[in-house]
Amino acid sequence: MEIGLDAEARESLIRPFNKGLGVLRRACTAEEISGLGWNLLREDLSLPAAVLYEDKLAHNLQWMQKFAAMYGAKLAPHGKTTMAPKLFQRQLQTGAWGITLATAQQTRVAYAHGVRRVLMANQLVGKQNLLGIAELMGDPQFEFYCLVDSADLIESLGRFFQERNQRLNVLLEIGVAGGRTGIRDSQQQRAALLALAQWRQNVALCGVEIFEGILKEEPAVRQFLQNAVDAARLLAHGKLFDRSPVILSGAGSAWYDVVAEVFSKTDIGGAPVEVVLRPGCYLTHDVGVYRTAQQQIQERNAVAREMAPGLLPALQLWAYVQSVPEKNKAIVGFGKRDAAFDAGFPTPSLRYRAGMSVPAAVPAGWAVTSMMDQHAYLQITEGDDVRVGDMVGFDISHPCLTFDKWRYLPVVDSGYRVIDVVETFF
Repeated sequence: MEIGLDAEARESLIRPFNKGLGVLRRACTAEEISGLGWNLLREDLSLPAAVLYEDKLAHNLQWMQKFAAMYGAKLAPHGKTTMAPKLFQRQLQTGAWGITLATAQQTRVAYAHGVRRVLMANQLVGKQNLLGIAELMGDPQFEFYCLVDSADLIESLGRFFQERNQRLNVLLEIGVAGGRTGIRDSQQQRAALLALAQWRQNVALCGVEIFEGILKEEPAVRQFLQNAVDAARLLAHGKLFDRSPVILSGAGSAWYDVVAEVFSKTDIGGAPVEVVLRPGCYLTHDVGVYRTAQQQIQERNAVAREMAPGLLPALQLWAYVQSVPEKNKAIVGFGKRDAAFDAGFPTPSLRYRAGMSVPAAVPAGWAVTSMMDQHAYLQITEGDDVRVGDMVGFDISHPCLTFDKWRYLPVVDSGYRVIDVVETFF
């Protein structure tokens, strides 16, 4: 994906480069952006700004693709994390089987930017959503899958696509008590299978899907996965699948190793199986909930341990110290409008002041204690050398909520030079 930029805009936007890049007009390549010579540390960007680190992005792309390949699994990264088509294309170019998305609108965005295989890990419901997907299915190069978990939904889809002489690919979603969507018991499953048999000409059963991320303990995850395998084996025995190989799909960003291990060993009566993993947050990783999850993966999974180093945090938020009103408090110019706060406040990591050769680690004890819309309260220690205008780089927890606050994210190299721009479409 390219963003618009012309010569006049280049000059006027060097200083205020941030969310205001929407005024850019002509297509601008990564080479042209790099040629501008912008540098984060030279203050060529307006702060606050969320930035991506190229070296860490490239590492994470290769790491997860290799991990999936070690299990013979395919990767369909969840695009809702970034909603950045330029990153989708990098994932596909690295070897991803397709892109996972959550809504019909997200699917249309991905299609508009060249994605031709989508697993919508959600139910397809509602007139406009159905119409939108039906339109995309008119392209014979477009391969689409969504989830079903009830006879009512299957009947609704069957009637709709029968009227259009189309056939929708679906995966049967197996759920868990207390979870979100997904079949809970054998009675619901029987009703769904009867509906699939009735509407088989227009609703093609292609596999089984689960989302294990709502579970917190490994034994429960493994039992859930086994339930999905049992369901797939039953369906294969009854010759109810309309695709070969049969898709088995699961794996958010916390349990992808367990899903890969269990599904890769699956035998569903001799029918060939295609395991599709769907982690999304691996691309930028974080220093909060997903770092904790990755540490647990490293501990329990031999393949991940052998692939050291693991995933690296590739997303940071940079902002200015704008006030030091108390001896142990600084106010930094970012807030809830700029960074995720639902899974922990951003963590101060680096600081920079004009004249320094490179950013330095922040002193021990620095921490964000509160956030408002555009202000963050930074706890410091009395005597720390903190001045108005200092730049501070913050690591984040939960990349999804940070990405959707930014229309444009600059990509920087190891010298903090801007070498590309990623555009989001939330």
